[in-house]
Amino acid sequence: MRSSVVDLICRVAAVPSFSSFEDRLHPLLFEILAGCPGAAIERVPDHNLLVAIPGTRPGPPVALAAHLDKIDHYPEGTAELPVMVRDGKIVGAMDDSAGLGLVLAVACQAAYKRFPALILLLSEMEESFGFKRHRQRLRAGGAGIEPGQGAERLSRHLLASGRRPSAVVTFDTTPLFRGAAGRSLYCAPWELNGVPAGPELRQATALLRDQFLALDPELKIANNTNDYLTYGAQLNPAGAPPIPSVALEPSIYPYHCAGEEVFVEDILRLEQLMVRFLERETSVPEHL
Repeated sequence: MRSSVVDLICRVAAVPSFSSFEDRLHPLLFEILAGCPGAAIERVPDHNLLVAIPGTRPGPPVALAAHLDKIDHYPEGTAELPVMVRDGKIVGAMDDSAGLGLVLAVACQAAYKRFPALILLLSEMEESFGFKRHRQRLRAGGAGIEPGQGAERLSRHLLASGRRPSAVVTFDTTPLFRGAAGRSLYCAPWELNGVPAGPELRQATALLRDQFLALDPELKIANNTNDYLTYGAQLNPAGAPPIPSVALEPSIYPYHCAGEEVFVEDILRLEQLMVRFLERETSVPEHL
């Protein structure tokens, strides 16, 4: 029986896959993805995973992204992280267990929904917290690794292998609601990544934004830093057809500390939103 999105988030959240130790999460991911018919998993050094999942209708693939690493707020040697569902919230290491659980929940429905092909981009080293606060806890003291390297390496791997998703939708968590429930749509990576966007990329991103808003008018348009900025920059070299990059984010509070909370209702609504989006006959602009 297919696991619920809440169950998937809880299973992911229990694994101490701290920055530079993302491979601790791989066995669980391999187990879950074994239940997705046709899923092909590629390891992209160091600990990134790219997963191709067949679609049930023609068209270019859509990429769903999340990061594997968690911030280490726990005593050294912690083998299993605390997680619980309480008062309508999931409590634990939700950044980015919530986003990864959502990606897995949607991907596991591909075989029996009318989805295009999916590419899952599961990245290492999204967080920079460990470099700033306790670099000594990183693998090899952080030697040879940098924050953000996972999304960069996955982007380069995609382009080098000739695969161009029609869009990248990153699932992460947003602190912008300051404890209230809510869901954000980040859709202007060029405002924060320093890479100018031409008119074609802006138009493609606006079309994608409007499709999500049509399905969920309560989405809050906002912006913040995460892997979605990197995908927006790396996958749109000058002169190439545009690949819009956006992010869908449930509210999280507190943030970047132990005991993070996300609202179950926000999680369920984002799962439903992504399923409805993928089931649309034209879920992305036709020219992409």
